[in-house]
Amino acid sequence: MKDNKIQIALLGLGTVGLGVYKVLEKQKEEMLPKLGVELEIRKILVRDLKKAASKGVDAGLLTNHWEDVIRDDAIDIVVEVIGGMEPARTYILEALQAGKNVVTANKDLIAVDGKVLMDAAKQSGKDFFFEASVAGGIPIIRPLKQSLEANHISEVVGIINGTTNFILTKMTEENMEFSEALALATHLGYAEADPTADIDGLDAARKVAILASIAFNSRVTFEDVYTEGITKITSRDIRYAREMGCAVKLLGVARNTPEGIEVSVHPMLIDSDHPLASVNDSFNAVFVRGDAVGDTMFYGRGAGELPTASAVVGDIFDVAKNIVFNCTGHVNCTCYKNLRIKKREEIVSRYFMRLQVEDRPGVLAAVTSVFGDNNVSIEQFIQKRKKGTLAEIVVITEEVIERNFNDSLEHLKNMPMIKEISAVIRVY
Repeated sequence: MKDNKIQIALLGLGTVGLGVYKVLEKQKEEMLPKLGVELEIRKILVRDLKKAASKGVDAGLLTNHWEDVIRDDAIDIVVEVIGGMEPARTYILEALQAGKNVVTANKDLIAVDGKVLMDAAKQSGKDFFFEASVAGGIPIIRPLKQSLEANHISEVVGIINGTTNFILTKMTEENMEFSEALALATHLGYAEADPTADIDGLDAARKVAILASIAFNSRVTFEDVYTEGITKITSRDIRYAREMGCAVKLLGVARNTPEGIEVSVHPMLIDSDHPLASVNDSFNAVFVRGDAVGDTMFYGRGAGELPTASAVVGDIFDVAKNIVFNCTGHVNCTCYKNLRIKKREEIVSRYFMRLQVEDRPGVLAAVTSVFGDNNVSIEQFIQKRKKGTLAEIVVITEEVIERNFNDSLEHLKNMPMIKEISAVIRVY
């Protein structure tokens, strides 16, 4: 800090980077009364100088050389919004080692290498903040680390991918099939040209790994998260769910149990009375259960230029205050435990299953016998639709250990009277 000013380097000028630039410009007059110091962007690292200059930023700030940032001792805060693993990982580590504070929105990197980055920040005595890495503009990292620190958190459940929530909303409200809803999401800009990370649940899995690590004070990585996407969900499944008083949502679920941490992402039926069931379109929400606070929910825009920039700039402001009061590095890694991650087959859940079976006597008895032989109790058995010689039945189980349910599933697949297992969806 020099002359009551803190200098910032911005790495990347894509959607989020441009949003950060805009928000900082809008906040110029508020900085001194809010922070006791002014913030200035000193450098913006980009790949294409000409393309970046066309976005309306001061061309004098632009550089395509990392050395212009890392060797500039006047820069106090490095803001990484490039995304991906490399070169972002190298840039962040080198910035911390050079004594610079870092703010990032990089969920991919934190979900895999969060410990390495936070260890580097601790060693350098600098801040490393990443509020924007989960749920865009919704405050959730800081509340878990600080506001709810007096709680033992037992569960974090979230709708943390706006693209899939938009798709499922359109399938529910307009009776679209998955392919139609995905096409609409792509047309409106909610889905990328390659939507794999969203529709296969990978984006949400990275975010739930970060949330679980912070909530339970124990390291959870992307590889620990069991992940299923929404590509197999049909409008028929959603209609059945609605008839049962439920909605279908892609949920990131993290639970801290006496036997270990459960962490997963998959579509689930959730009761329509639950607060998460009414979170629609591209909105995100995170539901947290603590022993002292009870149930809380954080709701808002989970992505986008300005919502995500709001979280990034909020972190920048926090770093600035810490620089002013000479207390950077006081919020460190909170993973001081080493809790076991439960194996998938150990987890207990309820299931919705839709099957096409031969429409003849004895079939239902055979199906229930398979479940009984594998210690699976049935909560509901519904038969509503027939098509020719086939009947469609829906089974809702009681809570069951996953390995027992999977054993039943494999047995059913080999029964000639079972023509198709059309859907298997967990029930929250």
